[in-house]
Amino acid sequence: MDNSRVYKMVFAGVYPLYVQKAEKKQRTKQEVDTIIFWLTGYDEKALQEQIDNRVDFETFFAQAPLMNPNADKITGVICGYRVEDIEDRLMQKVRYLDKLIDELAKGKAMEKILRK
Repeated sequence: MDNSRVYKMVFAGVYPLYVQKAEKKQRTKQEVDTIIFWLTGYDEKALQEQIDNRVDFETFFAQAPLMNPNADKITGVICGYRVEDIEDRLMQKVRYLDKLIDELAKGKAMEKILRK
């Protein structure tokens, strides 16, 4: 499968969609940010820089300060694929984020989303 199209998507273009998905289900932008911070190690300032610089997903994850060591506890199906079985590490990171945002929108408690 050619994943280059996903990798070249601008994170700043997808981020508002994550927020919109969460807010439609009475969740908040802050919760979306918390998930991103947890997964990637970005803080508020660094995340805003990534958005302002309009980096693609490949760059976004390549520049992530520290991927959470508990990310491998993220399991389940997103876009028809089991995230734990995705062999392409970059695509797996993209789908981890998708899965966490999906869990948020489905009303899951933040403690469970953040694998505490």
